[in-house]
Amino acid sequence: MLTASQIDRWLQEDIGHHDVTNDVTGETSGRLVAKEAGVAAGIEAAAAVFDHLGVDADREIDDGDAIDAGETVLTTSGPARETLRAERVAVNLAGHASGVATTTRVAVDRAEGVTDNVRIAGTRKTTPGLRGVEKRAIAAGGGDTHRLDLSQMVMIKENHIAEMGLETAVETFRERASFATKIEVEAEAAEQAKRAAAAGADIVLLDNMTPAETEATVDALADYDSVLTEASGGITVDDVTDYAATGVDIISMGSLTHSAPSLDFSFRTG
Repeated sequence: MLTASQIDRWLQEDIGHHDVTNDVTGETSGRLVAKEAGVAAGIEAAAAVFDHLGVDADREIDDGDAIDAGETVLTTSGPARETLRAERVAVNLAGHASGVATTTRVAVDRAEGVTDNVRIAGTRKTTPGLRGVEKRAIAAGGGDTHRLDLSQMVMIKENHIAEMGLETAVETFRERASFATKIEVEAEAAEQAKRAAAAGADIVLLDNMTPAETEATVDALADYDSVLTEASGGITVDDVTDYAATGVDIISMGSLTHSAPSLDFSFRTG
């Protein structure tokens, strides 16, 4: 949920200490318009920025809706100065979030073209201060948000294994974690993945494996029916169909947030 202090920080970053260009009077109306087709996201956040400055904002579509070039997604009415001050922050939020949602939708559609049994998920490779916006955008695009923060799942990575040993790490964190908290173990080879499953991992992350290596490792874990498998590590939209065909349960992609191009929007008043 967006907070007033978060919106204040966004606006202060853009407005600065001496805003000359937007020192105007009167009332105005405005439209946030998509300049290219895609999947809408961040529209609620954009509206919240206008509302925060006392400008009425009405969403014409919902996050997750498909939009066409030229489509109006948000309309505003209110003081001209506050409208102009909110404009750039609102456009940036909508553009970035919609880019994430659009990229996610492409990945989901490509995966579903192969199988209905795999999820496309995000990662924690998000922009500081924008995780909530980006995670909601992934959901708007039909993806899975994965863990939102460190408290939501135990992930035992290579550094934990190097320091503690795989089996000891699983046992230690199982004792510390709530019964409701899943444990995921990162594995770099099929044999390590089998050790993780045997140690009691709920999810085994197949790290930086090729599609062929991923498929072989999924097959090697066939006897562990309750264990989910997740492919991760440098996977892009272009790779999705190859990984979806491996039988893996989840494909997680940092590229959904750190590399998605923004969707182009413009804001017009009057």
